[in-house]
Amino acid sequence: MDASQAKQEHLLALKVMRLTKPTLFTNLPVTCEERDLPGDLFARLMHDDPSTIKGAETLMLGEMLTLPQNFGNIFLGETFSSYISVHNDSNQVVKEILVKADLQTSSQRLNLSASNSAVAELKPECCIDDVIHHEVKEIGTHILVCAVSYTTQFGDKLYFRKFFKFQVLKPLDVKTKFYNAETDEVFLEAQIQNITTSPMFMEKVSLEPSMMYNVTELNTVTLQDHGVSTFGKMSYLQPMDTRQYLYCLKPKPEYAEKAGVIKGVTVIGKLDIVWKTNLGERGRLQTSQLQRMAPGYGDIRLSMEVIPDTVNLEEPFNIRCKITNCSERTMDLLVEMINTSSIHWCGVSGRSLGKLSPGASLSLPLTLLVSVQGLQSISGLRLTDSFLKRTYEYDDVAQVCVVCPS
Repeated sequence: MDASQAKQEHLLALKVMRLTKPTLFTNLPVTCEERDLPGDLFARLMHDDPSTIKGAETLMLGEMLTLPQNFGNIFLGETFSSYISVHNDSNQVVKEILVKADLQTSSQRLNLSASNSAVAELKPECCIDDVIHHEVKEIGTHILVCAVSYTTQFGDKLYFRKFFKFQVLKPLDVKTKFYNAETDEVFLEAQIQNITTSPMFMEKVSLEPSMMYNVTELNTVTLQDHGVSTFGKMSYLQPMDTRQYLYCLKPKPEYAEKAGVIKGVTVIGKLDIVWKTNLGERGRLQTSQLQRMAPGYGDIRLSMEVIPDTVNLEEPFNIRCKITNCSERTMDLLVEMINTSSIHWCGVSGRSLGKLSPGASLSLPLTLLVSVQGLQSISGLRLTDSFLKRTYEYDDVAQVCVVCPS
């Protein structure tokens, strides 16, 4: 046997093809004026072209579909589908045919075969067909390994396999920012950028909160008792475009009063993103658990419960503060109100607020007036724990707009 015949010639042929949606056929219309040399030649050619739309021949998009001409791109979150065919090219009956398809990623090897049982026999010019599907959950290099084993009519057991290598790309760039409000509310801004080369229809972008929070989407406005998306009716994201989504998270009632618990919560939830591309081909991504930096409130947290937006110059107004003991010990608190150049407190300074147990809160109504116009910061509050003789000062607690009375 010479070297050219050393390689085993198999009786079966393996073919693998990726299944994707077709695309709309596009053409390049060529036109001219009737007084030009070609006359109406180009118009008649486009009218007779079966790929153009009758009555709108100058449009680039036609009525026909184009089958994929190459493997194309595969993006994270899409479903990879492939057609596998094993054909008997010989004139022999082949027995015990077993077709196996595995997908090798950087971290695991997955079996994608619909059935792991062997086919009893395959006659000449017959074939075994299979379609496999897999939702892509990793980026990077993937290898589709297709293996075929069979037995000839003479009892010889033969085996061969083929490798198909492809890259999985990242379709979206997701960036998040957290904003901690004065209350226990947390605002999440999610910036989503389309880094593919084709437009996307954003079907859904939602936030699945952790067990301690309820979420409110802030991506709609109410017009005539109907919620309208801030992005318009057609939610398309063009290549390299970025869209910002905003969500507000509030602690559930059973956790809202547990200041120490909410203070230490860093896991907020995860984003669920669903989109469609060419002819409705769907993709889906879920981020890992989003985490924020836990706010440092210290031993005592002071926040505003009630404060007016606008007040009159040199006229007293009322506010209400909320004081929360974030430590693990009981405190005996005193409140002092210190005047500044623009803020003047009304009432007795240095009075006792009593004992405050760990995690407990109390409301503190106060009265003050402002002697300077414009946007002013409320400052000058001081709390003292008489047990440890420890003082806590609070400046820029909130802001208020001061105007002259008309």
